[in-house]
Amino acid sequence: MSGFMTVLGVWIAAFFTLSIFSFLYKDNPFYKFAEQVFVGLSAAYWLVYIFYSIMMPNLFSKLADDFSGNMILLIPAALGILMLMRLFPKTQWLSRYPLAIMVGTTAGISLLRHMKSDILQQVAATMINPFSGTASEIIGKLLLIIGTLTGIYFFYFSKKQEGIYKVPAKIGTWFLMVSFGATFGYTVMARISLLIGRLEFLLGDWLHLIK
Repeated sequence: MSGFMTVLGVWIAAFFTLSIFSFLYKDNPFYKFAEQVFVGLSAAYWLVYIFYSIMMPNLFSKLADDFSGNMILLIPAALGILMLMRLFPKTQWLSRYPLAIMVGTTAGISLLRHMKSDILQQVAATMINPFSGTASEIIGKLLLIIGTLTGIYFFYFSKKQEGIYKVPAKIGTWFLMVSFGATFGYTVMARISLLIGRLEFLLGDWLHLIK
């Protein structure tokens, strides 16, 4: 029985994989069906995961163990219930309050995190002695400093960038293009790795053409 279920799972996975790939030809009912199933399964999975991995240990279990000591948890529980009011047209305005709190809190936390990772750490990374280490390390440090300064200068619009002032802006443009190209290439390679995984499944686990 277990062998039959394994084979059935492989065929179902192959069907949905080919259904998703069929979008490369044109939009069709197979792709729409696979898309809706994927969205529905993802929503159901995260609903169950949030309930058992977050709400149960952090809310219900703590309230069951010490209700009076953990009554403060009733506030986020009430906000979560108000969030569900979006499902009903007459009461959906109540969901705006927890949504505003969530957006504001997330924005504040993200601001501090990005301030540290995207600003302070990057500024500290350029405060280096460029003439220490091997020849390749020295070149790398110099490129880092030049790229940072010229990249920032590219966005300096208080003075018209012409003549000699256009040179560092042009260099900054080159560094920015290299950075954007590397980021785009990384994204493409990530998608290619997903494609390779699906092709290995189709040709190996399903058709057994490769090992």
